[in-house]
Amino acid sequence: MKSPLAHQTAFLPAGTFLLMATVGLWGCKPAAEKTPAAGPAEVSDPGGMRLAGPAFAHNEPIPRKYTVDGDDVSPLLTWSNVPSAAKELALICDDPDAPDPENPRKDPWVHWVIYKIPVTAAGLPEAIPQELRPGEPAGAVQGQNSGDPPVNIGYRGPSPPIGRHRYFFKLYALSEELTVEPGLDKRALLSAMEGKILAQAQLVGTYILAR
Repeated sequence: MKSPLAHQTAFLPAGTFLLMATVGLWGCKPAAEKTPAAGPAEVSDPGGMRLAGPAFAHNEPIPRKYTVDGDDVSPLLTWSNVPSAAKELALICDDPDAPDPENPRKDPWVHWVIYKIPVTAAGLPEAIPQELRPGEPAGAVQGQNSGDPPVNIGYRGPSPPIGRHRYFFKLYALSEELTVEPGLDKRALLSAMEGKILAQAQLVGTYILAR
């Protein structure tokens, strides 16, 4: 004896079975998984070294105080989860959007080079003097930014001529102490760090010049 369902479907138009089968497959398909929420964007290695700027969040505007429109002092930066094997830290800040985000130069404009930072330091204080040997953190030295002498040592804040620029603060944990002098530029520092980078963390701030 045919079931009531078989009796009813016997009179359905041709092609209806294909539609029913397709719908049935869709109904059996598991619900799409939700995309996991992104972790803190300043962490280049999830669970690894972290870099943060209490004055601004990742991909958020840098406060006026730390730019040429304000006091032009370096921001407070903090870090955590530095590898236990690290012997020294270094930090570079540069702007890949200079001079115009629509037509950037080949090499990013460098705003800050500071290295030989002791691993005992938990961060960089605000307003580090623009000197080769700033005194804090103890033992840290600074290098050349992209400015012209005599204002090319230490931090120089955002001063974008056009558009919204991004400023990449990159922290490096090194496997050994660098045997170098103060005053290195970005290229020379990267060369000295080659093969010694254990971990890296990144924080990006943005700025549009006040008019």
